[in-house]
Amino acid sequence: MNSRRRQQVLTAVTPLLAPGEQVELISLAKVGSVSVKRRVLTSALVGALTAGTVIATVQPRPLYWALTDRRLLFFEPGSVTGRPGKPVMILPRDLIAASPARKALLGLGAQTVLTVQGEEKALKLTFPPAFKAAGRDLAARLTGTA
Repeated sequence: MNSRRRQQVLTAVTPLLAPGEQVELISLAKVGSVSVKRRVLTSALVGALTAGTVIATVQPRPLYWALTDRRLLFFEPGSVTGRPGKPVMILPRDLIAASPARKALLGLGAQTVLTVQGEEKALKLTFPPAFKAAGRDLAARLTGTA
């Protein structure tokens, strides 16, 4: 992530920090998962409506994230500027654990699964190739912490 975007995420995080809370990592990840069924249906529908002239894919939504010594915060990028907007999810660090990072996206990216204590569903994070080092670092810092 370039320094300008990193500073924008830090600016969005700063008002939410508790006294003494420190930011450790900032990056971007695709959060969630899209079923094969939904991908196929979307592709078929768009293909039928456009007579095959347009191809559509469905992907998990990209979110900026910031790991502090107390929490993991997720921010939605603005639709026009790409700047981080309002926080969409804030998870207490002591309630989350990450699986070890593994290869994703044909081995180019990284992927981890966050489990939140008290929640049934896990949260899948996929890190594109440019952000895989930060993804591995996040997974290492959260492995077995909950």
